[in-house]
Amino acid sequence: MARAYASIILKAPVETVWSLVRDFNALPKWAPAIAKSKIEGGLDSDVVGCVRSFHTKDGTHIRERLLTLDDANYTFTYNFEKPAFPVRNYIAMLRLYPVTHSDETFAEWHATFDEAPGDEGKYEREISKNVFAANWANLAKIIAAKKPEKPEGALRWKGFAPNKVWTSRVIKAPVEKVWGVMRDFAGMGAWHDEITKMHMLKGVRSDKVSGIRDFYFGNGRLHEELLHLSDLDRSFSYRITQGEIPWLNYVSGPRLWPVTANNATFGVWTGDWDASPQDDLVLIPRTEQNVYQKAFATVEKNLRKK
Repeated sequence: MARAYASIILKAPVETVWSLVRDFNALPKWAPAIAKSKIEGGLDSDVVGCVRSFHTKDGTHIRERLLTLDDANYTFTYNFEKPAFPVRNYIAMLRLYPVTHSDETFAEWHATFDEAPGDEGKYEREISKNVFAANWANLAKIIAAKKPEKPEGALRWKGFAPNKVWTSRVIKAPVEKVWGVMRDFAGMGAWHDEITKMHMLKGVRSDKVSGIRDFYFGNGRLHEELLHLSDLDRSFSYRITQGEIPWLNYVSGPRLWPVTANNATFGVWTGDWDASPQDDLVLIPRTEQNVYQKAFATVEKNLRKK
């Protein structure tokens, strides 16, 4: 199965970008190769199951069906009803994430499909470069020129944030290099200046799920257990098993994405725990800035030195 992919950082808040791309019938407004589009049957463009019928500027006719639309997570998926390319089982997803550090947007677009024998890689490259990447680049130009405003009354999260702390940042280094540093569960002591004496208990490997790292954060000592580690989506999670901070059930972890437009990395770090509302007034901002954001910033700083 082939996979096309392209991603970019757009210089506008996620609420603004979503207002531009959410309309399933709006491709002619921001995709440079599309001449005209309509939703069949007179349906609204946010009716799941609707079909957009559109023509490219070279006259190609394409039909795509909206399969999911999610305002809470800034994403939609669709398939080919009348393909633009000779591929089968095509499913595409467009998704946006807020970059909380800079109030910009990480935008990714990907599709999976089957290519015919002899076409291996051909349409994967074509769709990645000439469809997804080209459309993102054009949207970036539109945003830079028009500087669209955030919709009035827009909410970052519909009802509630997905985690007690959900924070993100662009790291100016290739994703494989960033993951190569962060993947080492016992390596944070080498690049975070407030963490010392970090090592794995019982001498286990740092990629052993269930392994526990022992370290000092400032003057406080912590034990954290590795809960999952994934090289597929470049993520891991962990829980605190021993510590002096007044919280319970602490679970946290980062995930990384490639930014294909400039060979950078988009990182998200989340955290959840139970604590009193009074303690959270201190714990939430301190954890976000002094732990998660500082970790991303310090990884970038250290990679620049190499």
